Formats: sequence, C-alpha cells, structure tokens
Amino acid sequence: MIGPASSPLVSTRSLRHTWPGSSAALVLGDLELAPGERLFLGGPSGSGKSTVLGLLSGVLAPTDGDVRILGMSFASMAARARDRFRANHLGYIFQQFNLLPFLTPVENVLLGCAWSAERSRRAGATRSLMTSEATRLLGALGLGQRTWSHARTGELSVGQQQRVAAARALIGGPELLLADEPTSALDAASRDAFLTLLLDECARHGTGVVFVSHDLALARHFDRGVTLDGDPRDSRES
Repeated sequence: MIGPASSPLVSTRSLRHTWPGSSAALVLGDLELAPGERLFLGGPSGSGKSTVLGLLSGVLAPTDGDVRILGMSFASMAARARDRFRANHLGYIFQQFNLLPFLTPVENVLLGCAWSAERSRRAGATRSLMTSEATRLLGALGLGQRTWSHARTGELSVGQQQRVAAARALIGGPELLLADEPTSALDAASRDAFLTLLLDECARHGTGVVFVSHDLALARHFDRGVTLDGDPRDSRES
C-alpha cells in the first residue's frame, strides 16, 4: 500500500553506502523530496552521484539507513516487488541511454510501459493511445516527426537519442524521475532548451525529479540543490 498523499515522495534516513573491498563510504544522511519537487544533485565525476541514484531506485542496497519512495521502504520488499514498484512509479534516464538501436524511437518509448500496468493505463491503456502519447512526448521534448518516423533509434544523433531516452522515462507519468547526466552530449544552448522542455513535461504530470550533473550551472533550473564534494573513496582512503 502506498503511503498517504502527505508523505514525502522521497525520504532517506542515515544513508550510508560502502563499496566492495573498501572501507570508504558515501554518506548522504537525511533527505526529503516533496511530490513534484525538483532536486539538483551536483558534484565532480567520481563523487558518488550515480551511486545515490542507484540507492534511490533500489538497485543498490545501502550499507546502513533506509530509502522510502512514496512511503514504501525498499528494504521491506522482495526483489520481484522492488522491480514491480520501480516499473510502476520510477522513470530513469540512464547516462548511456540503454535504448535498443534496432527499434524505432516510438517503440523504445513504449518500453517505458512494457512492465507496468499502471503506467500503461496512465498512458492511455490501448496500443493506439499509448503510441499517440509516445509521439506527443517526442514532440514535446523537441524531436520532430520527420526525424523519428524515418529512422531506427541507432541512426539518430546522440542528442536525439537523449530525447528518446527522456520520453521513455516519462511515459505514463511516473511519480519520480531519476536522471543521470541527461544533457551531457548537448551544447549550452541545446542543453538549456532541452532541460526546460524536460522539466515542463515533469510539471505536467507532477513528477518529482532528482537530476544528476557535474555542470553546476544547471542548478538554477531546480527548486534546490545538493552537492557532493570530491570522490568519497579517495577522500576516505587518503
């Protein structure tokens, strides 16, 4: 059962993660994110930003502490329940996109609903309506029909593939979007324009955002920010 609407979207308590074979630790402490809130997580390469996303998504288990999404603790869930919860409530933009190059852009976007009856329902429930929502999302994120309708995803530029990955993460209006350096391949002008489109689409569905980037100039687009300083493994081992 999902927690009440007044519960934080994300809540961490005394969160600590150690890497295998090392006594070094990433310590995040207590963090809360309200429904629809947009959080920027910054820091240099190697500071643990992607590790934090792994903890927030339940892919990584903390050494100590707890992560709750919508009032639900990952620690209390069996592996299959965690997978189902992620599919229903979380969208993830991977740093390497994780798209299938031989599928069309629309087919890749629809994969965001493939393992979630909830997100399929919110995206329209029928194949036709979900396809319409996928094409709407691609257009809303700046990818025109002339581009996506005549190409396999592997034929698109890196920047265009980033937009497909974002549409896949957002289809079906997940409550939480986790984004790992999704603007890294874009120049400054394209980066800011794409980020505005992405956050507008999140606002449309009330989707909360945890956005990871080493580019601290992007923090101004968000409600607030948290910065990880340096490599926690290097700093603890030195």
